[in-house]
Amino acid sequence: MSPAGPGRRAAVVGAGIGGLAAALSLHEIGLQVEVFDSARELRPLGVGINLLPHAVRELGALGLFDELLAHAIAPSTLVYCTKRGQEIWREPRGIAAGYPWPQLSIHRGLLQEVLRVAVTERLGQDAIHLGRRLVRVGGNDRKAVAEFDEGELEADLVVAADGIHSAARAQRYPDEGGFLWNGSLLWRGIAEVNPVLDGRSMIWAGHPEQKFVGYPIADLPGGRQRFNFIAELRRPDSDLGRAEDWNRRGALDDFLPQFKEWDFGWLDVPGIVEAAPETFLFPMVDRNPIPRWTFGRTTLLGDAAHPMYPIGSNGASQAILDARVLAGCLRRHPGDVDEALQRYEAARRPATAAIVQANRGLGPELPMRLVEQRAPDGFADIGDVIAPEEIADVTERYRTTAGFSLTALQRGLSLVEDPYPL
Repeated sequence: MSPAGPGRRAAVVGAGIGGLAAALSLHEIGLQVEVFDSARELRPLGVGINLLPHAVRELGALGLFDELLAHAIAPSTLVYCTKRGQEIWREPRGIAAGYPWPQLSIHRGLLQEVLRVAVTERLGQDAIHLGRRLVRVGGNDRKAVAEFDEGELEADLVVAADGIHSAARAQRYPDEGGFLWNGSLLWRGIAEVNPVLDGRSMIWAGHPEQKFVGYPIADLPGGRQRFNFIAELRRPDSDLGRAEDWNRRGALDDFLPQFKEWDFGWLDVPGIVEAAPETFLFPMVDRNPIPRWTFGRTTLLGDAAHPMYPIGSNGASQAILDARVLAGCLRRHPGDVDEALQRYEAARRPATAAIVQANRGLGPELPMRLVEQRAPDGFADIGDVIAPEEIADVTERYRTTAGFSLTALQRGLSLVEDPYPL
């Protein structure tokens, strides 16, 4: 693969999913890359996440597919059901839906660890610098500067992948204010349970006011599985949504009583929740899309650029796509970093802004609201409530917006090879 200019040096701020994917991708095209993170150590934190097929394609292009698959579940079905457990819709996912790549459900910490190990193996043991908190970014038309609480670094490019509390974004948009909360709270956890349905199914149950999402993320000895869940309640008057602490432990009394009747036989929501050793509380927040990511030789990536509601499995996937498009643009314009950054932003900023807005409109979960509105007491035949064509139209439009329609992924080319148009 042709280099993005001899001797080019990049600093990536943030050793999360997006930052590590960016480091690997920039190294792949020939840049010298270092990663900086404020954490004193990288620990496998978090709960389960999903990688959509286009993100799996990109990680596969980095040579990580087999390692990821060894730590993940590849779901084959998505099932929508009501708060009573009545099925609304089911659709195939990943390979079962005809994609060349699977969808992968995996613990976020394991994904981060796979990426971290790849970075240290390929870029060197000293490529990741911990305990380095970003203070500001700057530079001129020839160099970028990242200033940390312990010194500063000059590079040809600084990529700020420093997450939802991005210092680089706050510097560029000092009057942006806090996150925008939609009034919903999410309690997330992982339980060891017997397989739900066929052990390869994702479940979306309920409606936007009260919802349960669950899916397996690992097979265990003896036929059990590690099962990731999200219990969601709309609580706009609650003080629990006002704090921006992303590692808050949740209390069962705050949400489990509302789900006590949600045992459908095939899905025992109270049993799953009670089997989890702990839960974590997250408010459903995002930010408005911003008009600009790139300032000189610095740009934003991942949650720093486009924090979005956790709907439709897009957070980590879109950060990975950012990383790959950025590398692809630098590869296509090896002598012009500024042009490459402008191309990157032109490709990714409108695309991710559209997903932010789609998620605010419930994205692929809209049919669950429609069924609750039309048949709150249940139904004898789902066809009397909503037509399958109506559901299919919603879900396909969302796949197109998020960039993983089946048609779009038939090309098979990595975004580093073909970064735009998406």
